[in-house]
Amino acid sequence: MAIISIEYRHSSEPPQSEQIRRKSNKEMKEYLAGLVADMMISDIPAKLTETETDGDNTVFINGKNVHDILDGLDIKMLDVEDSCNLGHPNMIKFERPVLDWNKKYIEDIPDVLMKNAISKIYADCYKNRIM
Repeated sequence: MAIISIEYRHSSEPPQSEQIRRKSNKEMKEYLAGLVADMMISDIPAKLTETETDGDNTVFINGKNVHDILDGLDIKMLDVEDSCNLGHPNMIKFERPVLDWNKKYIEDIPDVLMKNAISKIYADCYKNRIM
């Protein structure tokens, strides 16, 4: 069984922007650790490593940069009719659009995009597997 290996490479300094979703290296690491824990609960082998580097902060999944993984994906959001709201009215939220992110800061990546990148790598690991 293949393992999903997530590596968070970051500088010792926190990101220099106030307009991002996760404002510190610690917050980003905790977010990624939560994703790994969710995968492990679902019996998907996963691990997280953290590396301090002088370059730009980035995340690699099984050795591939998240930006490169997402580059080939067509992300489609659910329409209101397709959502699972069980007949309850939708809440009105005043926040940034889901797919809006500053690509300069990996800490700003939306949850839906990170999960799509992980799903793509997971699918690639098993595409040649015969059941």
